[in-house]
Amino acid sequence: MVAPALPAADTTVDVAVAAPPAAESPARSLLALVAPAAFVGLHVAAVVLPFFVSFTWVGLALFAVFYSIRVFGLTAGYHRYFAHRSYKTGRVFQFLLGWMGAASLQRGPIWWAGHHRSHHKHSDTDLDVHSPVSGTVWWSHVGWVLSSKYNDTPWHQMKEWKKYPELRWLDRYDVIPGLLLVPFCMAVGYLTGGTESMWSALVWGFFVSTIATYHVTFMVNSVCHLFGSRRFATPDDSRNNWLVGLLTFGEGWHNNHHHYPSAARQGFKWWEIDISYSVLKVLSWFGVVWDLRQPTPRALAAKRLEPATV
Repeated sequence: MVAPALPAADTTVDVAVAAPPAAESPARSLLALVAPAAFVGLHVAAVVLPFFVSFTWVGLALFAVFYSIRVFGLTAGYHRYFAHRSYKTGRVFQFLLGWMGAASLQRGPIWWAGHHRSHHKHSDTDLDVHSPVSGTVWWSHVGWVLSSKYNDTPWHQMKEWKKYPELRWLDRYDVIPGLLLVPFCMAVGYLTGGTESMWSALVWGFFVSTIATYHVTFMVNSVCHLFGSRRFATPDDSRNNWLVGLLTFGEGWHNNHHHYPSAARQGFKWWEIDISYSVLKVLSWFGVVWDLRQPTPRALAAKRLEPATV
């Protein structure tokens, strides 16, 4: 399928800006070495620390807010925009989408989207980056993230994004948006309830919400290639899973997505809840995004598996 052109306002760029990105920063190289330890540390903190802080409504609110923002940044930004270009937007909101996704601490938008394009190209084969079919459930869920094999950004898959220096910067220093949540949560907690509320805000707003965001999005790779229904005869083993669909704001309709990857919406039926698409639709009313790609009637009728009502 031919991907849509980028917004006209975004296509003019000089030779210097379009130059190939610089090598990975020293900070990025160092983080690659400590990433597995940091990953484990975040999990320990998210499981243990809630027992040592008081429950506060501020902490719960920050959990909900940052879970929602980061899941939307990954689903509507990293996935549907940067990987599949399923709609258009301006340069400012484009960067904001990248920032929200990077706040999840799942690397930068170009790194993430580039590896995702590879997943589609080789889905459920030995060349798939994270298949539970050709590999293991552990590998598809978290193993590939921790492996040094995929440290580099696959720029050869993402050439159209090289011309944006702000995206190249975000891809090199992708930990900044996520780490800035630490002082922000602490400040909000302290200002609303003092020291006790500060620690609760940090634990729930940063640690717990980060781990929750990790695993609901990782489930698309692992669970949605093993459990669920198949409406379309795709060449892979992608499946629609309603629970993952709810938790990930629409990404669980994975068989739909693999059948028509460039669609801005992944819930093809009215009852297939797709929160990310609903938000994008509202944003389109205000001109923030536009040209949301839809599955064609011909595509919806093609390669259907029985029963046709699935």
